[in-house]
Amino acid sequence: MLEFNLPDMSCGHCASTVSQACKLVDPAAKVEVDVNSKRVKIESAGDRREFAQALTEAGYPPAP
Repeated sequence: MLEFNLPDMSCGHCASTVSQACKLVDPAAKVEVDVNSKRVKIESAGDRREFAQALTEAGYPPAP
């Protein structure tokens, strides 16, 4: 399970964009987005760096 804190995520549209970005990396991934806590959890065998890059490109860079 991968987990990222996304400080720039603030609404449902953001959550949808984050979910789509994760699905581009791994279409079979289970993605759980929590806007209130600004976190996304991803169940995937994919590489953490690939997800971080996709989220950054989508405009939601993970906090260090």
